Amino acid sequence: MSSEKRKIAYIDGKPYEIGPNHTSVLKFVESYLGEKKIPALCNDPNLAPYGACRVCSVEVALVKDGPTKVVASCHTPVGENQHIFTNNENLTSLRKNIVELVLTDHPMECGTCEVNNNCELQDVANDLGISDHRYNVPKQHRGIPRDTSHDYMRMNLDNCINCGRCVRACDEIQGSFVLTMSGRGFESKITTDNDALFGDSSCVSCGACAHTCPTDAISDVYQSKSVAVDEKVRTTCSYCGVGCNLEASIKNNKVVAISTPEKSEVNAGHTCIKGRYAFGFYDHPDRLKTPLIKRNGKFEEASWDEAYDFIKKELNRITKANGPDAVAGISSARCTNEENYVFQKMIRAAIGTNNIDCCARICHSPTAWGMQQTFGTGAATNSTEDIYHADLFMVIGANPTNAHPVTGAKIKQQVMKGKKLIVLDPITTELAKLADYHIKLRPGTNVAILNMMLHYILKANLYDKDFVRDRTEGFANFIKEIERQDMDHLAKVAGVDKQLVKEAAIAYATAKNSMEFHGLGVTEQEQGSKTVMLIADLAMITGNIGRRGVGVNPLRGQNNVQGAADMGCQPHQGAGYFEVSDKKNQDFYTEKYGVVHPTKQGLKIPEMFDGAINKDVKAVWIIGEDIVQTDPNSAHVIDAMNALELLVVQEIFMSETAKLATVVLPGTTFLEKNGTFTNTERRIQRVNRAVPPLPGTKTDGTIVTDMMQKLGFDQPEYDADQVLAEIADVVPFFKGVTRERLGKMGLQWPVQEDGTDTQILHEKTFKLGKGQLKNFDWKESNEIATNKKDYPLILTTSRVLQHYNAATMTRRTKNINIVSEDLLLVHPNDAKKRELNTGDIGRLYSGRGEVALKVEVTDKVKEGIVFTTFHFPEHMVNMVTGHGKDEETMCAEYKVSSVEIQKISNQFKTVVEPKENQAELS
Repeated sequence: MSSEKRKIAYIDGKPYEIGPNHTSVLKFVESYLGEKKIPALCNDPNLAPYGACRVCSVEVALVKDGPTKVVASCHTPVGENQHIFTNNENLTSLRKNIVELVLTDHPMECGTCEVNNNCELQDVANDLGISDHRYNVPKQHRGIPRDTSHDYMRMNLDNCINCGRCVRACDEIQGSFVLTMSGRGFESKITTDNDALFGDSSCVSCGACAHTCPTDAISDVYQSKSVAVDEKVRTTCSYCGVGCNLEASIKNNKVVAISTPEKSEVNAGHTCIKGRYAFGFYDHPDRLKTPLIKRNGKFEEASWDEAYDFIKKELNRITKANGPDAVAGISSARCTNEENYVFQKMIRAAIGTNNIDCCARICHSPTAWGMQQTFGTGAATNSTEDIYHADLFMVIGANPTNAHPVTGAKIKQQVMKGKKLIVLDPITTELAKLADYHIKLRPGTNVAILNMMLHYILKANLYDKDFVRDRTEGFANFIKEIERQDMDHLAKVAGVDKQLVKEAAIAYATAKNSMEFHGLGVTEQEQGSKTVMLIADLAMITGNIGRRGVGVNPLRGQNNVQGAADMGCQPHQGAGYFEVSDKKNQDFYTEKYGVVHPTKQGLKIPEMFDGAINKDVKAVWIIGEDIVQTDPNSAHVIDAMNALELLVVQEIFMSETAKLATVVLPGTTFLEKNGTFTNTERRIQRVNRAVPPLPGTKTDGTIVTDMMQKLGFDQPEYDADQVLAEIADVVPFFKGVTRERLGKMGLQWPVQEDGTDTQILHEKTFKLGKGQLKNFDWKESNEIATNKKDYPLILTTSRVLQHYNAATMTRRTKNINIVSEDLLLVHPNDAKKRELNTGDIGRLYSGRGEVALKVEVTDKVKEGIVFTTFHFPEHMVNMVTGHGKDEETMCAEYKVSSVEIQKISNQFKTVVEPKENQAELS
């Protein structure tokens, strides 16, 4: 058998093999001889080749001893038998001339410059032996005022060398097009999109421009290149489910800046405003630093032993009198896999109940359940890398440029390059503006739209017959039920143009690779699980599953939602998704934990609240979740918490939930702990401690382990690596996971015993054997059916780019300077009927309660729909949201709440407590 012929090129006379990643002469040379072999100024490995500076010029001959040609190595393709010369007298002279010309318009004041000794221009000049230049000094840029208007970046255009890297980063990585180059020759300069101050521009503060700038023309207020740091610690971001790799710069045991490694599978040197800049919360003065016990209605400081003994005494009293099922736990997606694992183990093994749940209940529990019913595995089928292999994207009920910014930027870039985009969303999001098909549906009608799409695909005979025949079950009944759907009726209830839906359906079915992403606009509805199953149907009947560039891909809202569920923080499934009601699985956990595993399926979070009010649940332990502010129908949640005999809250700040606690235990941030997070593409990544825990605090895993020992359970001292080894022994798809194997890039589960990971699920078969085709009729949300007359508008909520859920972290950073309040978006027609104008204060009310919000009149929202975020406790938007739930998982119906608006005076109290009868109605 003959092997493929190796292709060789020569570098300074020596032969080297051309690899698949050697797309240019520069990359080819750097891969073998290092990055310093060829100097460059305009090149960035995460940007497309540009060839502006020409400092990277080399000589290339097509045959040995043949004539050479000077080319820019960054964008010249490497070819077989090329002879590349990286350095000689001619090249040195050329490079010196170029750099000297650059220096004619650059201050020769390195000793006083912010980036002295850490400047790419300085490095190149030094390597070429340049300390001065031979040309006149035009002084075109001297005296341009330093722009300090931006919260996180500074612009010092005196030091700009017009390399264009900042402009290209803004365009090619973030896709915001904020920066541009204006003028020509020595009059060239960087300007913002509106030629105003940097802080007044449309910049989204991702920091990509500052990260790539070779001088200090644009710099990071935290990442001063002139200040030497003690070390840089690579870790994983604790905000959204993208799971960006970060590098924390440490000086004197303090995090002084966050940057991003250029090489990572997830974010490749990019991140968002939260990941790069919103880290100051970790040592904020508001951090909790001592245990607190509430006595006579007031918190008193306590020692750790006092707090543990108090909790132990109360738990023993409650379980002795009422049994272990009177206790419940709510875990956290902000905690590591290891911490979530030991917490669910404490609830099950040390206390003896399956009453354990996590925030996945109110975000992606319908995704997990729905995908388990159709595929057998409730996780993303593909990798975010597959974005580059897709030909069409379908984004349903998600705003990734705000909520998952790095993934959103990747999708946006591909769409701007010509790939097709379908968006199902009642809001005109940033991606919706770019969509080929924006289906602006009414909230609560996802099932109607998906039935329409399935109907049109089947009617046009565009389904993948081979895939359906070989890899699915239930098609005969499925096609019968879908074909009987009434398109006119479904289009009317959804408020959409049926022709647009038809065109979108045909585009999805006929694209070579169609890749679906969905968010909470799918799951947080009464038919959330059914919607997920119909999305799975759509992928299966078109064969868009099990290969590159396709699949069903949930966008996980919090950084470790996937991991918390994987670790068993749910009442019906233990670690590894084994059903706890199955005797075989009970025996398995009994063997692993060394105590008899509870047999009764536990309570979901909404059932815990009802149980507390009914006095069946006496104690709840919560880690890192501000349920009072973020769960729906806040008055109901408050009633539940106040009804408890014991409420333990582990937190980093005094949240709205912590204020109601019996005991508050100060935990730590991700920067103070070791462990792992699992992101939205099933990638398990290392979390590395950057700084020690603040004095008086403990890592959440340590707190839980301490408590397990207090309760008499034989749990070893907390060590994240040892817990990970236990997880690998219990959870089948973690079998080959070790901290060492995870390395810098992480591994995607399932991970085989030898460490082989899995980028794409369901390539040859589904976990269920064959995919299960499901069909469901659309039905009106009960919320609307019962409340439409009194509350004719539909409220839907989401996240804003600058903040994160309850904003306990981000509002303790400069992000609060950018967005400081929740706004209510109202369609012009709805505003006119209610005499509302932008800037007015509106009373937003429902049958649960009311809040006051500043109004913005805009056609971004569909008529009949109002929209707001839920970040600020001053507003407590969830006083208004409904009590509806997904029919299968009890996921809260945040996206469909019946409301009304009334114009009120600016002096109206910001938050109006619900009346007693309103609380009773909830």
